[in-house]
Amino acid sequence: MSETSWRILWVKAGALHPADTGGKIRTLSMLRELNRWHHVTFLSPHPAGVAHHPDEMSDGYARDKIWIERLEPARMSAAFFMQLALNLFSARPFALSKHFVKELRERLIALDASGEFDLIVCDFLAPALHFEGHSWRTPTVLFQHNMESQIWKRMAANHPRWWGRLFLQSQFRRMYQCEENLSKLFDGIVTVSAEDSRFAREQYHLSNVLGDVPPGVDTEFFMPADRSPECQPVLAFLGSMDWMPNIEGVQWFVRYVYPLVRAAVPEVRLRIVGRKPGPDIRALAQRDSSIEVTGTVDDVRPCLADAAALIVPLLSGGGTRIKILEAMAFGLPVLSTTIGAEGLPFVHDRHLLLADASADFAQQCVQMLRGRELRDRLSKAARGEVVNHYSWAAASRKFETLCRTVEEKRLA
Repeated sequence: MSETSWRILWVKAGALHPADTGGKIRTLSMLRELNRWHHVTFLSPHPAGVAHHPDEMSDGYARDKIWIERLEPARMSAAFFMQLALNLFSARPFALSKHFVKELRERLIALDASGEFDLIVCDFLAPALHFEGHSWRTPTVLFQHNMESQIWKRMAANHPRWWGRLFLQSQFRRMYQCEENLSKLFDGIVTVSAEDSRFAREQYHLSNVLGDVPPGVDTEFFMPADRSPECQPVLAFLGSMDWMPNIEGVQWFVRYVYPLVRAAVPEVRLRIVGRKPGPDIRALAQRDSSIEVTGTVDDVRPCLADAAALIVPLLSGGGTRIKILEAMAFGLPVLSTTIGAEGLPFVHDRHLLLADASADFAQQCVQMLRGRELRDRLSKAARGEVVNHYSWAAASRKFETLCRTVEEKRLA
């Protein structure tokens, strides 16, 4: 790899638009920075017959984009459940096996053999099955946004029904073994938090962990000036509502925390902002008029502008929460569980509030709703921390620095 410009092949398991998940936002923002100095080629499968989002082809996050068409059964269809049933006899977790595309692997191997690239990046664990059983000419790096096995482990522990725990425990065991084995295939691994790097080294005994890249945020897009000067008694949740940890966290909050908050602040409202809410989440708003479920929105800022606080009641998950940084940059105070803020170095009662038990979380919600001075103090300190230490340019520079060590190891 040259010291000036690389040719990077970036492999992902899906398109980046609409940018409606934390993972998409992180990848999109970093690629925009990397593609300014390097030549990025983006390789990904795409559902056959489905049109791209209008922004996908025009966005300059890569100079070349290669799409491999794949047949993808609709979620909850008969073909989907058949695929799920067949996975019961597989050693691989469904969350990985569903992303494997034979044609993509063939194209990936051909591109590697061409000798045109200086670096191949596997973005998330999802495309990693395509890297098995091949001796790679080009240096390879796995960019791990989460320790996937830990998400499944936590979801299994928190599931309220025995059959759900049984299924999730099975998926956790498979994911743990696959994550460990697949991680060893790469010349280097980059994580998004020091905690994830430590886990990979200590639990998987990996010697190829290069380090971690902090998340970033567009502090000019998320400006406090766009916030309403007088907030309403609104608690906002922001996140993809087709991601199981988000569904689990919202359901826990509504069932165990929200009634306690309403008993103290009867006028409180809950706004759930995020893509693809399923029937169970939409039913929350149908049963309770104080709960609003927005579904997909083009711009989250209007949904957060009048809120008193962002709540992050996650019981499982991994990586880092970009939505916390966005809220802080926006001047919106944050209340989170410990897991929800995992991987971010913010301090309780200085930058945000932390609580894990339902009664404690409810009490902190009430304090946020009633305490303007508390909200102002937290939001000011948090905004300053984010502006000073979190930018996508800095994250991309660190990613590049870590990746350069891969070449050094190959030459050693």
